[in-house]
Amino acid sequence: MRALAGERTERPPIWLMRQAGRYLPEYHGVREAAGGMVGLCNSPEHAVEVTLQPIRRFPLDAAILFADLPQIAAALGQTLEYRVGDGPVLTPPIRSASDITEFLSASRLHEELAPIYETVRQLTHALPDDVALIGYAGAPWTVATYMVEGRGGGDSEHALVKQWALSDPDSFQPLIDLLTTAVIEFLDRQIEAGAEAIQLFESWAGILPDPLFQRWCVKPVAAIVTALKAKHPSVPIIAFPRGAGLAYDGFVQATGVDCVGLDSTVPLGWAAQKVQRELGRCVQGNLDPQLLVKGGPALHAETDRILRALGGGPFVFNLGHGIVKTTPPEHVAALAQQVRSWVAPSTQ
Repeated sequence: MRALAGERTERPPIWLMRQAGRYLPEYHGVREAAGGMVGLCNSPEHAVEVTLQPIRRFPLDAAILFADLPQIAAALGQTLEYRVGDGPVLTPPIRSASDITEFLSASRLHEELAPIYETVRQLTHALPDDVALIGYAGAPWTVATYMVEGRGGGDSEHALVKQWALSDPDSFQPLIDLLTTAVIEFLDRQIEAGAEAIQLFESWAGILPDPLFQRWCVKPVAAIVTALKAKHPSVPIIAFPRGAGLAYDGFVQATGVDCVGLDSTVPLGWAAQKVQRELGRCVQGNLDPQLLVKGGPALHAETDRILRALGGGPFVFNLGHGIVKTTPPEHVAALAQQVRSWVAPSTQ
């Protein structure tokens, strides 16, 4: 929490995106007991358990709520299921302005998301006092990509949402507006339930050209930050605009976030100079998850490079994307121990 507030800490805190999940053997038993992913996310008992699993195993400084990004789309009216080989599938897909009004409604939003709020409430009591609780949501553009495509997918698989958003932005705007309002309310309820910090995942920021990056990514995130800060001024907000490239420059100021998550391609020197020194803000990131899979000397060396580059300012150690399911848990343990034992050179 001190790092997110812009303070340089004695050593960087550490948590990892997707730190609860498929790479942990104990996770699979809980998922099976819950009846699959939808049941797991909607069962506070099971969601609390998988959120706590990495905290029991590793010396991490934060836990992130276990839920799934498309749940807010399901709460608005789409049907969410998980298919082997496809991951989350949303039906019917939203393909036009008329679909927005026909299929989507915010009237039952909080009723549908109530299990998530209960999970947050239970975690506030279950977590150790020195482990922060992070709530989260997908940012509007990223949730919209799921809703229009009907599923997740790689960068090359976003033809439908890009064709609509780029060719007819005015008809696409109501979907972003609906999601912006829903995300504000969703995160507000998480904070009221006990979330101490918030992360916005903009997983598909990198697929937009600059003018529409400003319209679909920057402006909605700025609106969310403004609304949440008006009600919860002390709650820090992290935004992760993955793949934004040159558009990272200016994102922090334009959105007002307290901390920006860095993907693995972001130059560390730029982040240290621009974000930490000039803006006095926190950065989070940005180890490549494949190095965590590989482990060994390469993992140790890159972790040290990141610590040296960013450890002089407000910094939260994390990955440049989520943990890969083939990651050996012992590599996570080694990484966490290396970060926990690191001391900035000027304070040694």
